[in-house]
Amino acid sequence: MATCMVDASRGLRALPREPGRMQETIDLVAHAAMRDLRSFTRRTGQPTTIDLLDTSPMEHVQEIEITEEHITVTYNQKTTFKYNVNEITHKEWSYKYNEDPEFVKAIGVVIELSRKHLRDIPDNVACPPGCAECCSGYEPFVSRADVQRIADHFGMSYEDTLAQYVVARDSADGFVVGYLRKIEDDIASQCVFLKGSGSGRHFCGIYEARPHDCGAFTPIGCEDVDASLRHNRKFEPGSPFKPKPHAVVAKRKLRR
Repeated sequence: MATCMVDASRGLRALPREPGRMQETIDLVAHAAMRDLRSFTRRTGQPTTIDLLDTSPMEHVQEIEITEEHITVTYNQKTTFKYNVNEITHKEWSYKYNEDPEFVKAIGVVIELSRKHLRDIPDNVACPPGCAECCSGYEPFVSRADVQRIADHFGMSYEDTLAQYVVARDSADGFVVGYLRKIEDDIASQCVFLKGSGSGRHFCGIYEARPHDCGAFTPIGCEDVDASLRHNRKFEPGSPFKPKPHAVVAKRKLRR
């Protein structure tokens, strides 16, 4: 009796074994694709060949974009690293789903789940008082307006403020002039304007004049928030940051 062997892991099926004949295999995936192509040719009259069809599986999905008519899946991304540039390639599958009832129903489920979770809120929706985790490890950019605001806050000149509290760095558009200094050169060190004796007691020494980057920072989705601190406790900031005496002397000399 002839036998038929199936290797499910590779999608290959052995032909019936006959006496005196070597065992051969056929690719079930390719055969299914050929059937689809022949059906497409009969339906449209357009000639097709198997080499025009990508039969590789969809793996490592990176992105799914859904519009009112189409769904686009980006997958199988590959990065080739070179010394001077990285070459990134990926595959993209696009489908007009609104003519497919099964897809319309599936995407409808996604939309309903989104509506269900619409009001879900992260654990940390506001900075807990005294946290200041973002005041270490980050380098808030400062603009000319930021420097001038800090200078006015201290009663100093723009030039002195820039020299003492900003690490100057040119930007392409000329808007950003640098970033706030740290108390040490290490990027993980704390901002020069951060005050307080420890976690839960930190506060910004120039809060009213802080750079735009600091004021625009949001902890939503941030993994650096100190979750051990309570949001509802009372917190009284201490004395504000004051420039060193030589900074005031330098300011007076410039005025003379």
